[in-house]
Amino acid sequence: MTTVPTVTVFGTERIRRARYAVAAVFTVHGAVTGSFATRVPWIQDHTSVSAGQLGLALAFPAIGASLAMPLAGRVSHRFGSRTALRGLLVLWTLSLILPALSPNLPTLCAALFVYGASAGMSDVAMNALGVDVEDRLGKSIMSGLHGMWSVGALLGSVGGTVAAHLDTDARLHHTVVALVLTALGLAACRGVLDLRSRPDEEPPPRFTLPPKSALVIGAVGFCAVFAEGASMDWSAVYLRDVMGGSAGLAAASTTAFALTMAIARIAGDRVVDRFGAVRTVRGSGVLATAGGLLVVLAPNTALALCGFGLLGLGVAVVVPLAFAAAGHSGDNPSRAIAGVATITYTSGLIAPSAIGSLAEATSLLVSFGLVTVLAFGLVVGAGVLRGGDRTVAGGAVPGPAPAESPTGS
Repeated sequence: MTTVPTVTVFGTERIRRARYAVAAVFTVHGAVTGSFATRVPWIQDHTSVSAGQLGLALAFPAIGASLAMPLAGRVSHRFGSRTALRGLLVLWTLSLILPALSPNLPTLCAALFVYGASAGMSDVAMNALGVDVEDRLGKSIMSGLHGMWSVGALLGSVGGTVAAHLDTDARLHHTVVALVLTALGLAACRGVLDLRSRPDEEPPPRFTLPPKSALVIGAVGFCAVFAEGASMDWSAVYLRDVMGGSAGLAAASTTAFALTMAIARIAGDRVVDRFGAVRTVRGSGVLATAGGLLVVLAPNTALALCGFGLLGLGVAVVVPLAFAAAGHSGDNPSRAIAGVATITYTSGLIAPSAIGSLAEATSLLVSFGLVTVLAFGLVVGAGVLRGGDRTVAGGAVPGPAPAESPTGS
């Protein structure tokens, strides 16, 4: 007969420290992305690839992430959550060095595949830990954690902008940043909870299809990420070409969208605690739909700019709540989170090209009509995120949650 270990209950102070540690991990993760994005033009020049070839190469991070994310649960099962996160986060921070070292298109594609695979696996591991800490605190923190990711991305992009302005070689820039972020990531991982699988628990398969619950939850995340990707990449073009706005005003649309998203994510936990995940997402869907309609129907650029701001406000908290709901949707949280992450990564990959293809076949106005329809999908599908409300104050989640290791880091 096998014995199921009791889930350890920790004091409030220990859980609070774990929350700050996971928030720091999210910030480090985002800083890698921000650092990379700002040096893409340098990498393109260094590898001598065309715009079309660069577009092909930039698909490989999503491919790598989608293929590797299901492995995150197996790594956590084998080594425990703290060690797994430590190793995966180090792979992610150090992978920042690879793209700048690539001399040609094939090596760039390979480097970006590794970059995406390590990003996806560490993403799953840190979100699973975030869900666990949220459960133990008994209140929503996932929106704020993703807000810290946005802060990290902003800090990384600011550093990258300065490096680009100084004409710093990206190989040097990314090596220095990678080493600094690796040290910060390792320090942050010391504070996370070390969750261990039960002795009688079978390891998750290396590759498996997402559970049905993750597919349904992921569909809601798909709508939000599609609207986010379309707005981030096409809002400036829309204001310039459709609305006849100036270049400065067009650029401001991207800033407005990103700013409202960051503010909403940081403030979103209070809203979720008060109204619950379902009503929060339903209300967010209403805001996003109103923003999409304002973009499509606006008679001037100012109102269209406000529409993009509402879109950012509306989609901001959906993905964090989708991860939280996935973590409560079955006996294997990592597998469910990996499934939702795969769907959302895929949405982010196809959204910009899908908007462009539809605009070429019809018009950009029609493309944002599609974005508005998908935003309304958040209103319709909000009910599937009900699991995001199931937290237990002061202790562990009942049922099949993994046990906490009594050992230190």
